[in-house]
Amino acid sequence: MGEVIFVGAGPGDPELITVKGQKALMHADRVIYAGSLVNPELLSHCRSEVLLHDSAGLTLEEVIRLMKTGVDQGESIVRLHTGDPSVYGAIQEQMDALDELGIAYAVIPGVSSVFAAAAAVQREFTLPGVSQTLILTRLAGRTSVPEGERLASLAKHQASLALFLSVQDIGKVVEELKEGYPISTPVAVVYKASWPEEAVVRGTLEDIEQKVREAGVQKTAQILVGDFLGKAYARSKLYDPDFTHAYRRGRDS
Repeated sequence: MGEVIFVGAGPGDPELITVKGQKALMHADRVIYAGSLVNPELLSHCRSEVLLHDSAGLTLEEVIRLMKTGVDQGESIVRLHTGDPSVYGAIQEQMDALDELGIAYAVIPGVSSVFAAAAAVQREFTLPGVSQTLILTRLAGRTSVPEGERLASLAKHQASLALFLSVQDIGKVVEELKEGYPISTPVAVVYKASWPEEAVVRGTLEDIEQKVREAGVQKTAQILVGDFLGKAYARSKLYDPDFTHAYRRGRDS
C-alpha cells in the first residue's frame, strides 16, 4: 500500500527544508508540488524517475485523484507545500478527503516564511517588556476572516504582528492597523524572505504604504508590525545573573 506525506518546503531557500523533508523527497515516487511558490531547486532532491505534478493549475479533486492513483500503485507520494503546511496551506481539506478514502498520511513540518522574515530583519518577536505575543493573520480579501479577527480588532492588542497574503492591499492594511497601533509603530515588509531576491522595506505606519508602492512590492511578502522592530526592550530573566532558576542560582540569592 502506498503512502502520502505532506512536506513543508520551507520559505524558499532550498537549504531551509528539514532533513526529514529532504529524505521524503529523495524516496518519493510521485511529487505534487505548489509550483507557483515552491523553489524548483528542491526538486533536485528527487530521483530521476519520479513523477512530478505542478498543482498550481489543479483543483482539490484532481490532486486527490493523483494521490489515490499513486497509493493504489504502492507509491510513496510527497505533497510539497511552501513554508509550513499548517499555515495557509489548505491541507486540512486534503487530509479530510484522504480520511474519507481510507488513505494514510503523515505531515512533516517546515520553516514558515514568518520566521524567515524575522531572520531577514534580525529581530525577535517576543521581547521582554515589549511583547510576549505573536499574531499571525491576514487581511480579509477573497477569503474572508471571522468578524472577531478583523485586522482592526487584532491591532488593538498592540502585539507583535505578522501578516500573510496582504501586501497587495497595503493601503487597507495600514488603514486598519492605525485603529490599534500608534502611527509611529515600526513596520517591515519582507519580500521573498530567504530567496536570492529577498528585499526589506522599512518604515512606520505613517510612511510604509508609500515606501512599499515605490519599491513595487505587490505579492510574496510578509508584513511585520510592532515595537519588537525597535531597539528598546528589557533584558531577559533567563540569562540575568541576579535571577535564580532550576539550572543556576542568582548571585543575590
